[in-house]
Amino acid sequence: MQTRLPEVNFSTFIFSLHSSVLLQLGLIEEPGTDGKNKNLTAAKQTIDILGMLEEKTGGNLTTEEEGMLKNILYDLRLMYVKEVRSGK
Repeated sequence: MQTRLPEVNFSTFIFSLHSSVLLQLGLIEEPGTDGKNKNLTAAKQTIDILGMLEEKTGGNLTTEEEGMLKNILYDLRLMYVKEVRSGK
């Protein structure tokens, strides 16, 4: 029996990138492993991709999509800075 995947739309795409950043920051465990791996370079690149999407999709998103993206970017940028400053 196959697992039903969520519908592919802008929101699920953004949430997928959000989850990737959380993994890259070492804040959540990688599926199938017992550990967390931190890759700040990859996290920054994924955050930059989200920023580029915000810039390139300006004026073409619903109010909800725009707000979601703005909030996710804000939160991820804060988490990234915190991880960089912690030096761990």
